[in-house]
Amino acid sequence: MAITVPDLLKMSQAQLDELFTNSPPGEFPDGEAKGTAIIAPGTTYSDEIAEFINHFAWQGKNFDAKKGALRNRILPFGLNAIIAKVYKAPSWLDGKECIVLDYSETSLLAHWIRDEIREVAPGLYLGKVYWGKKRLIDFAIEFPH
Repeated sequence: MAITVPDLLKMSQAQLDELFTNSPPGEFPDGEAKGTAIIAPGTTYSDEIAEFINHFAWQGKNFDAKKGALRNRILPFGLNAIIAKVYKAPSWLDGKECIVLDYSETSLLAHWIRDEIREVAPGLYLGKVYWGKKRLIDFAIEFPH
């Protein structure tokens, strides 16, 4: 059975970390993906927080696999902003290959942010957000089938 975003929102931090560690990096994403922030994983608040963030702050990411880049869709009207470079490198979580979303050279606003993603189901990636080397939150990005 394929994992879904609602499944991810119900998982504990330990379960999310285990799923990330046991998943392959997958292919470079391409196109528009819906984003879901995973805050307070495994609690009853996770769904409500994710919905609030999706509506008011971050809706997802637009990937350009050929250019190795992405733009985040932010604010209620879906502004494409906050660019990142996309490449494969070892994960800071476990040292195994992942897809890195690197803002250090492309964004004044988010230059200290690094995201790492791995494909946990077809078209569904689980991500980790780092501020410097400190881990902040998890997120999911989902591509339409």
